[in-house]
Amino acid sequence: MASYPMSAVDAAWYHIDGPANLAIVTGIALTKQPLDFGKVSRVFESRLLEFERFRQRVVERGLAIPTLEWQDMPDFDIGPHLRHIALPSPRDEKTLMALVNDLASLPLDRSRPLWQIHIVDGVMEGSAMIFRYHHCIGDGTAMKTVTARLFDIKAAKTRRPTHPINPPPPPNRMNEPGLLGQAGLVVKGAGALLLELVKWPDPPSPFKGEFSLGKKVAWSKAVSLDQVKAIGAPTGAKVNDVLVSVATGALRNYLMQRGINVQLSTLRAMVPVDLRAPKNQGELGNDFGLVILELPVEVASATKRLALTKARMDALKCSTEAIAMQFLFDLFGRGPKLLEDLANQVFGSKASLVLTNVAGPNQPVLLAGVPVDRLMFCVPYPGVQLGLGLSILSYQGMVTMTVITDARLVPDPEKITKQFNRQFAAMSKSLSSRKADRH
Repeated sequence: MASYPMSAVDAAWYHIDGPANLAIVTGIALTKQPLDFGKVSRVFESRLLEFERFRQRVVERGLAIPTLEWQDMPDFDIGPHLRHIALPSPRDEKTLMALVNDLASLPLDRSRPLWQIHIVDGVMEGSAMIFRYHHCIGDGTAMKTVTARLFDIKAAKTRRPTHPINPPPPPNRMNEPGLLGQAGLVVKGAGALLLELVKWPDPPSPFKGEFSLGKKVAWSKAVSLDQVKAIGAPTGAKVNDVLVSVATGALRNYLMQRGINVQLSTLRAMVPVDLRAPKNQGELGNDFGLVILELPVEVASATKRLALTKARMDALKCSTEAIAMQFLFDLFGRGPKLLEDLANQVFGSKASLVLTNVAGPNQPVLLAGVPVDRLMFCVPYPGVQLGLGLSILSYQGMVTMTVITDARLVPDPEKITKQFNRQFAAMSKSLSSRKADRH
């Protein structure tokens, strides 16, 4: 059986699992028409298996400092990775969320390639596809390449044949730093990380504590991406700024409902930053860093909260902290899991959640010939400190926020997603009022 070395960063993500919090990403696609399980199976067998990672298992060799390898699965059979189930009555969105809760709480079989798909019949009038994979296979940018291969662009009315989505061309970066430049950036980033380390840990809250094995998932109603842009336009705030600000407002209100004095508290998020070079576009694996963003939950005014969020996001864009964090993952992936667990304890104490925003396809897509109505995903919050994952995904001009958290600590994540929609509606209404006043 052929084996291939696993990169140190991917190895770090393989080892980052905590006893309850696993580094498993859960993607969800909803259709208004039923999916044909046979057709979907053929799509995955012909397209997904073109990526060797989905035919390989992870093997660990050595004792003191083990090394990880990707090993071709002997006599690989896709069957165990594809499950066909029916949603129980009343077959509504709440029932689907309960199913995702159960699936998100389960580990993957480590004797096989680390992914699994459930095709769910009877989701309202249509179906759902639930795609779970371990983070060591790839980051969000890598999985865009995978989904671009799995989905087709919806055919135009002229009945042109569908075809796989081509990922956008990588940006043209003519002046990437050389080795000395990269070393300098790591040194600068290390300084930024040291500043984070001297901060007090995030205080106790509903998002930190003793974890259970169960997970709870909820997602918001979709909101208009054009309206997001309109909210940010008067102050030059970007889409990310607005969405993070709205999410912060939702978390602020939820914490107050749980009796937390937000004026005397902090709430920090680990935010992924893509570091993939143009030459590596289209490859699987992990090539990103993390920065720590302090969410202004203490600010009551939505306008002031947006301004402060924008200022902090702008500062992080100029920071080299993400590069240093990626360097640390590369370092931890070369050592024993015990060392990585210790680092996770230290760094993880400084934040309470993971927050990520991913741009999905702008145009409608098809899965096995069926139009996809909504796309969502749950970002993991692996390790032993972080207790909440917030993921924001845009698809064909609409944006959805998904929450995944510990079932014991946050048994009601739907309250957070409802607050997200209320905050967004309030900001949209305020924008309309300001426009009316000007006229």
